[in-house]
Amino acid sequence: MKFDAVGIRAIAVSFPSIIRTNDYYRENYPELVSFAEQKTLAKLFVPDNSTSNNNEDIWSQEVAPYMSDPFRGTVERRVVSPDETSLTLEYRAAVDALEAAKLSPDDIDLMLVTSLFPEQVTPGNAAFLAGKLGLKGAAWNIESTCTSALVSLQTACSLVRTGEYRNVLVVVSTTYSRYTDENDTLAFLSGDGAGAFVVGALKPNQGILGTKIANTSATCGAFYNEFTTDEQGNIKMFIRGGKGASKMFNETTVQFIRLCCHGAIAAANVTLDEINFFAFNTPSAWYSRVCTRALGIDPERTINLNPLYANIGPTFPVANLYHAAKAGKIQENDLVLVYTMGSSSNAGASVMRWGDVALGPAPASSVSLSQHDDKVLIVR
Repeated sequence: MKFDAVGIRAIAVSFPSIIRTNDYYRENYPELVSFAEQKTLAKLFVPDNSTSNNNEDIWSQEVAPYMSDPFRGTVERRVVSPDETSLTLEYRAAVDALEAAKLSPDDIDLMLVTSLFPEQVTPGNAAFLAGKLGLKGAAWNIESTCTSALVSLQTACSLVRTGEYRNVLVVVSTTYSRYTDENDTLAFLSGDGAGAFVVGALKPNQGILGTKIANTSATCGAFYNEFTTDEQGNIKMFIRGGKGASKMFNETTVQFIRLCCHGAIAAANVTLDEINFFAFNTPSAWYSRVCTRALGIDPERTINLNPLYANIGPTFPVANLYHAAKAGKIQENDLVLVYTMGSSSNAGASVMRWGDVALGPAPASSVSLSQHDDKVLIVR
């Protein structure tokens, strides 16, 4: 049976138990904070002074105010404890999404999983997570760095529309803390988390209306993985910032935002003004502001989770949608645009008409969000 109205039916998030504030680094790594401008984070995000007076140089203009802050606007980040893994985060998010959707693992025909990073070099977590859930259907690994959730959403919707599958479970996780050197300022901007959503048939006219995905080959080399040994002689992999990364972001960020967002809007046959809410991935504190300026929209129509979670990579789209819906910023039948950008992979945007989406429970370290001057206010 084929379905025309297909999209997200339920959504859930899962975050680790440890919260690291900026005080953690001030107390444990005071020299690192003092000399932050000599480390990776400062080299990655530097305004392009040669063009910063140009009205179109939005990226450099928005980066500049954060240069005096060694944490670049991030306030907290969630970090896995020794007894937590990408699989444990994924399992909690998946179970919560299924329960919210009132489905069992037997109801899932296909599961798409992105683990950045999985528990072994290869394969990814899909089969392992399927085993933990008791899922009998297909389980695929999908990898497109920070755009993985959108790529999976497009894939799931296409397969449900053809009638090949009925219910698809999408699970994404980020465990950057395990692969970020605490002696490098890149750790300031890196967090962990997981999200899951169920894709299936919705009411007429709801669900995904249009999508635009474009490869980001122009950013290849912005980040790379380096293998080294720790003090105990164990081999470890760390994420490093590549040479010229700052220039890549300066030159490509606005271009990809406009290409994908306008492309998705055109594919959905709607206008920018008709979009009720925008969910941009926010790997840096200023990213949502870059997006709103690039598109010429009111910052009140989006949310910035970076100060709360730091960079949680492919988990961001799920977290953005979850928190926005939880806070009442998205209502049924609202038009929502989701945009993500992943280095060395893809940028993408999807326009959807929000359905009666069931929400999983609030994370253990729950927060309520309010918006003011494009910044997240954290209310315990």
